[in-house]
Amino acid sequence: MIVRKQTRGVKVGNIVIGNQQPVAVQSMTNTDTADIVRTTNQIADLARAGSELVRITVNNNEAAAAVAEIRERLAKLDCDVPLVGDFHFNGHKLLADHPQCAEALSKFRINPGNVGKGNKRDHQFASMIETAAILDKPVRIGANWGSLDQELLATMLDENAASKSPLELGEIYRNAVIRSALESAKQAEEFGLNADKIIVSCKMSRVQDLISVYTQLSQSCEYALHLGLTEAGMGSKGIVASTAALGVLLQQGIGDTIRISLTPEPGGDRTKEVIVAQEILQTMGLRSFTPMVTACPGCGRTTSTVFQELADDIQSQLRDAMPDWKTKYAGVEDMTVAVMGCVVNGPGESKHANIGISLPGTGERPVAPVYVDGEKTVTLKGDNIAQEFQDIVQKYVVEKYSQTA
Repeated sequence: MIVRKQTRGVKVGNIVIGNQQPVAVQSMTNTDTADIVRTTNQIADLARAGSELVRITVNNNEAAAAVAEIRERLAKLDCDVPLVGDFHFNGHKLLADHPQCAEALSKFRINPGNVGKGNKRDHQFASMIETAAILDKPVRIGANWGSLDQELLATMLDENAASKSPLELGEIYRNAVIRSALESAKQAEEFGLNADKIIVSCKMSRVQDLISVYTQLSQSCEYALHLGLTEAGMGSKGIVASTAALGVLLQQGIGDTIRISLTPEPGGDRTKEVIVAQEILQTMGLRSFTPMVTACPGCGRTTSTVFQELADDIQSQLRDAMPDWKTKYAGVEDMTVAVMGCVVNGPGESKHANIGISLPGTGERPVAPVYVDGEKTVTLKGDNIAQEFQDIVQKYVVEKYSQTA
């Protein structure tokens, strides 16, 4: 059983991050925020897919001016997902010049490496923190190894060069990211922001670096922690790298909210990163979001593609139905469905699921026994097996979970 690390709870809109609350899933738009229609639509899509916070870029006057209207349009869509403003370089000015933007956001994200240089840094950082404190907004202080505070890094490199036991360069970078985040968080408290309004992240792009940094970070503070492998990459590489890093940390009880930073494939769906985040949490037993489908990988016994197509159809059906089901059928997200391709493991896996079907393998009798809660209830045959099984799943959901709704 995973024991979560105790951190301070931070109220962000309608959810609490930290204080051993369920690990929250978040995502970020990749539209031009000034494009109000496209940004609103993408936020709504991400929220519908299960993103419990959505971050948007606020990088110029046009983007800042659009935020309040985006919030209003979302309200008309009955979408109350908290919006997080992502600020770099000129955030202090945008927040001051666009008070409606500041009001409409549920949280600010500040990167201490991109706030300003020299004497300007403290003033600009203080201005953003003071705005957050006045409006009672939480802040994520997100250090990133790709945009480290160069003055801090130079100081640490000089200290290391003078040390009798110098560290290797990678360790200096890791320590610098942690120090940047924690010193900025402490400074935010000095500027008037309560500790229970602060979330910290230290983003790295390499798996072992991320694990090392967050292991040390979790031992060094009680702030709520945001996890994510930055610049994770595209496709399977990004998914595997993020899963490898976050899986290790979550298993140690580290992390209060996560984002999977996938590079979208051309024309790809932004909601994919939300689904990956949910599946990491669900397969680890930390949360349940949608019924899980067990399906065999296929082998020489399953030369037909029937079970592959049925597994894909069922999985898509379940995910598409969840926005409606979760409001009607309490507990349906814990349901398991097995779609198996032959007699070897088919009946066994089907009996272990809430509903399972064991399809005929190559050369087997063209029949498909269906198991409901461990008992064989019917044997399907003919050309309409897929639709009949989908109907059984739908009927099961209505009969079993409406009783507890």
